[in-house]
Amino acid sequence: MNKAKVYPWYFAIGAVLVYTVLNVVPGILGLGYSFTDWSAYSKELHFVGFKNFIDVFSGKGNYLTYILNTLLFTFVTTVAKTGLGLLLALALSKGIKGMNFHRGVMYMPSVLPVLVTGLTFTSILNPKIGFLNTFLRGIGLDFLAQKWLVDSKLAFWSVMAVDIWRGTGYIMTMLIVGILAIPNVYYEAVAVDGASAWQKFRYITLPMLRQTLAVTIVLNVIYGLKVFDMVYALTNGGPGHRTEVMYTAVYKMMSKGLYAAGTTISTLLFVFMLIVGYFMVKILTKDEVVE
Repeated sequence: MNKAKVYPWYFAIGAVLVYTVLNVVPGILGLGYSFTDWSAYSKELHFVGFKNFIDVFSGKGNYLTYILNTLLFTFVTTVAKTGLGLLLALALSKGIKGMNFHRGVMYMPSVLPVLVTGLTFTSILNPKIGFLNTFLRGIGLDFLAQKWLVDSKLAFWSVMAVDIWRGTGYIMTMLIVGILAIPNVYYEAVAVDGASAWQKFRYITLPMLRQTLAVTIVLNVIYGLKVFDMVYALTNGGPGHRTEVMYTAVYKMMSKGLYAAGTTISTLLFVFMLIVGYFMVKILTKDEVVE
């Protein structure tokens, strides 16, 4: 297609229809069902108003645990992956020996299927025969061997650590692209004035990476809010409800026939997505010049 040509508006009809059918309509239906007592145990459907939402925020059941776990997962993984990804990007954007090899090694975990990663780490973190505890015991550090995915105090942090390991390389790659896009003339100019490495990073690299960082943060936040497969593969929400997040809760509620409760949690997640989308647009268009 010719990028310089302005195509008629009806060229977008197909994409809009597909998006509407696959995203908008299910969202609206879910919103409607969240105000009912819809379940697999009754053929009748009754309007119950905000009862389901009141149950969520009143602390009834474990709804607040699911929401807080999701928010904690989103915050911790977003900060860690962005921070570590930035450090790796800075280290691997310079002409060091074997740079492409190191980039490939760091990026490799992000291309592995999540379920494969989860099953692999379930074996590695097994408290009795897992590689990690076996290694720690083998070098005399028995006190560091833990029940990583079983202990209620460690399970969620173990899940987040695995997710950070898997996703950091992807963020690193995006940030490397952003760093390499910065014209070298800026660094040469400040080098003449005797600027230190920290000053170059603070006054050139970081400001010019702001848009790329905004994109990576938004992608991380959206991923964190709708995380499911990593938690499901590692712990299935256990022990108890310690690692349960919103989507694993929705999955289990739907499996039990509690459709109204599941759609209520889905609706709340949908609202979170809209809020994130709004701020994403605000951030990414902040410095755009309107002609």
